[in-house]
Amino acid sequence: MNSKLEEFYRSIAGRNVTVIGIGVSNAPLIKLLVQKGALVTACDRRTAQELGPVAQELSQLGVTLRLGDHYLDGISGDLIFKTPGMRFDNPALERARAQGCRVTSEMEVFFELCPCRLIAVTGSDGKSTTTTLVAKLLEAQGYTVHLGGNLGRPLLPDIESISPQDVAVLELSSFQLHTMRKSPDIAVITNLSPNHLDWHTSMEEYIDAKKNIFLHQSQQDLLVLNADNEITASMASQAKGRVRTFGKGKENFLYTDGQHNILHDGEILLRRSEVLLPGDHNIENYMAAICAVWDLVSRESIRRVAGSFAGLEHRLELVRTRNGVRYYNDSIASSPTRTMACLNSFDQKLILLLGGYDKHIPFDELGEALCDKASAVILTGHTADAIERAVRGAKKFVPGFPEIFHAANMEEAVGRAADIAREGDVVVLSPACASFDLYQNFMERGQVFKACVAALKEDTNERKG
Repeated sequence: MNSKLEEFYRSIAGRNVTVIGIGVSNAPLIKLLVQKGALVTACDRRTAQELGPVAQELSQLGVTLRLGDHYLDGISGDLIFKTPGMRFDNPALERARAQGCRVTSEMEVFFELCPCRLIAVTGSDGKSTTTTLVAKLLEAQGYTVHLGGNLGRPLLPDIESISPQDVAVLELSSFQLHTMRKSPDIAVITNLSPNHLDWHTSMEEYIDAKKNIFLHQSQQDLLVLNADNEITASMASQAKGRVRTFGKGKENFLYTDGQHNILHDGEILLRRSEVLLPGDHNIENYMAAICAVWDLVSRESIRRVAGSFAGLEHRLELVRTRNGVRYYNDSIASSPTRTMACLNSFDQKLILLLGGYDKHIPFDELGEALCDKASAVILTGHTADAIERAVRGAKKFVPGFPEIFHAANMEEAVGRAADIAREGDVVVLSPACASFDLYQNFMERGQVFKACVAALKEDTNERKG
């Protein structure tokens, strides 16, 4: 066990530690803290009934539970772990700090204690795919990889099993980075565009949060940036360590030609035909990942992964071909830029299912793209009217091109798509919005879409609905 970890365990033994949020990432953390002798209080807005068996399990471990609407009242502790989705300036946390409590997070403590090389990926779009590619490239080379952050599992509870020779690969959100004061050995920013403006006070705050992935690096560390994204390209001058860029220009470390092949120093590293992953936007994700691990993996490993990795669930995932119509699940597309990348991944016009929770992101540019790339849009959720206004307000809009429909729910939207689709058409769920108006997350939304598509009978006229 490393000395930092031993010191941390000694520091929490017999001390009052509060954990906010009893979710997927914090439940294992709570058990670890109890195991190491901490006096743990776990707080959650949900009731014991809503939490289910986990509440009883934690109670049996001796954890004090504070549940329900007033779960933050009088919160205190020698150490407080906040959930990533809670703002650092929450009044309850501010009062706790004023009383001398230290407020941190599972990810911040992991960064402090991790004994191995850290590679972290952030951005507005492409984080999960890029993070997964980094992990797969390293695994193909023979490294032991620990995948965590927003992807994989919480790593702090498993830290005793991590060796100095291993590599921890993390996907980090702006929420996790907001208060981060340590940066990884290798940092990747895929791209940046307006996102999560319902949570951040401004676009500037959102960008500043993302910058924490590299602002605390040393001169020996590496930052990988997208040169084709204006915001990320401007960050190169602020880097303290080495910088590698990827993009369309030959001046970049990795770049593309007109056929979406990936080149380095004038030579083709990876041909588009060698990449199994669908969607030309994923070539950017490949470049970002390869830049990050260039010094660690061979070209053979790169080609082996490119030819075998077909993508993650809910990311341009082919669900079914029915009556000659292909149905794709791109539920991960929770922003307009992600949906525009989806539109550009096909050489034909699409029937698109859009709409959801309002993150206060403008849809003007998406409206223009839909007029170019969609034959029909089927709108649901809180943002349905806003997306329709963006389409009708687009310069290229002609009534009926695209056709605009509204649906009350996913089943109705899929049914409408099946009714209007003809052989050779492509139907895609690519919402351009978060899912929180109807679903817990984009995964649940994608599963509901796939279930609705699976329920369609082969004969359109006998469709369930």
